[in-house]
Amino acid sequence: MAIFEAKNIYKKFGDTEVLKGIDFSMEKGEVLCIIGSSGSGKTTLLRCINFLETPDRGEFYLNGNLLFDAADKKSHSDEEIRQKRLHLGLVFQSFNLFPQYTVLDNVCLAPLLLAKESPDYKKNKKQIREEIRAHAIELLKKVGLEDKLDSYPCQISGGQQQRVAIARALALKPDILCFDEPTSALDPEITVEVLAVMKNLAKEDTTMLVVTHEMGFAREVSDKVIFMDNGVIAEMGDAEEVFTNPKSRRLQEFLSVMK
Repeated sequence: MAIFEAKNIYKKFGDTEVLKGIDFSMEKGEVLCIIGSSGSGKTTLLRCINFLETPDRGEFYLNGNLLFDAADKKSHSDEEIRQKRLHLGLVFQSFNLFPQYTVLDNVCLAPLLLAKESPDYKKNKKQIREEIRAHAIELLKKVGLEDKLDSYPCQISGGQQQRVAIARALALKPDILCFDEPTSALDPEITVEVLAVMKNLAKEDTTMLVVTHEMGFAREVSDKVIFMDNGVIAEMGDAEEVFTNPKSRRLQEFLSVMK
């Protein structure tokens, strides 16, 4: 059974139709990369999947269960959307860390806010906070930042900030970890360290959905690649199948530009 399915997803901004009937699925532990030129709709698709935008039509399924139906307006409340987002961690292009908090506090913040909504929080406050902190430290060790727990975002590099953002996205234990061009704001030498962390996550069977311009990463690490063009999925398949398809003129034009 697929862990996630998108069915017939449409999205318009004014008179401009950005997504024109998107269908795909992904399996647990799979790395799916979405590639395409600027304006192809890939980031809009990711924003719809994370409910930062609301699709006009279509459905999302998680583990075989309906997660979102654009036709069911009752499920579009802020509280409903907030609950749905817990299934999908998101790493942005521009880190979005809170500058007033330490690295450790940035990772602990969302799980702590969620825990405070639990009826058992006051009774087990100390234990819950200790468990959240221990998990955050474990995640920061995973991304190679165990020596930066007490640093503030302004005291670490861009690559380190992005690794904190990855740890923060993992802190809520999402079903799928999503990336929106996570290296686009980084210098090439720093890009390498972020991609290394992502490759290690892939080796641990972390389910990842990655919008990227890093063709090397997409070809080497992904289990499936989607090439978007003008709001539709123009090509989809395993990396080798997609990257070596000589029949897709638009894909080959895109890849020649990305070399």
